[in-house]
Amino acid sequence: MKTGLAANNAKKLRELEAILTPLGWELIPQGQLGVEEAEEPHVTFVENALAKARHAARATGLPALADDSGLCVDALGGAPGVQSARYAQTTASEPKSDARNNEKLLAALGESCHRDAHFVSVIVFVRHADDPQPLIAEGEWHGEIITEHRGDGGFGYDPLFYLAEFDKTAAELDAQSKNAVSHRAQALQALVARLRR
Repeated sequence: MKTGLAANNAKKLRELEAILTPLGWELIPQGQLGVEEAEEPHVTFVENALAKARHAARATGLPALADDSGLCVDALGGAPGVQSARYAQTTASEPKSDARNNEKLLAALGESCHRDAHFVSVIVFVRHADDPQPLIAEGEWHGEIITEHRGDGGFGYDPLFYLAEFDKTAAELDAQSKNAVSHRAQALQALVARLRR
């Protein structure tokens, strides 16, 4: 099924394709279709994902899939949350930076011993821009924030996100392992199960 993807992040696209391509999905990043990124003004993942999916569907005329995801740290009241990709930005025009985001997160936590955190992914699929019944699926991946970067895989906060069951950070997992257990994998699996029903 040819579907517009409301994202341009190459690493996120690879994760989504690894799970959906075997099921017959062809994801086309919105940038390839000349579609600008949607505004993300909302305070919840689900509202932002829905806004992005409707924007992509309206601009392309295709069904659209959107993911809004981020890291929620308990000791920070759920921050950086929906601001995860822009956590360290001081102006809207400033480029996003994983390195600066990670530095800000470590500074915000300081010496705190309460470092529990979880990644959230909300994936929305709309058949058309005004779809009255969008399919919405959510996944959570629980771990803790360590004090130093480990691993060079993944992206975003992966080098700081420690998983006790693997004794590794998300950045130390190989792509196949990550795509089996991550928040995005869980959300996609739930979405696919709903589509099959």
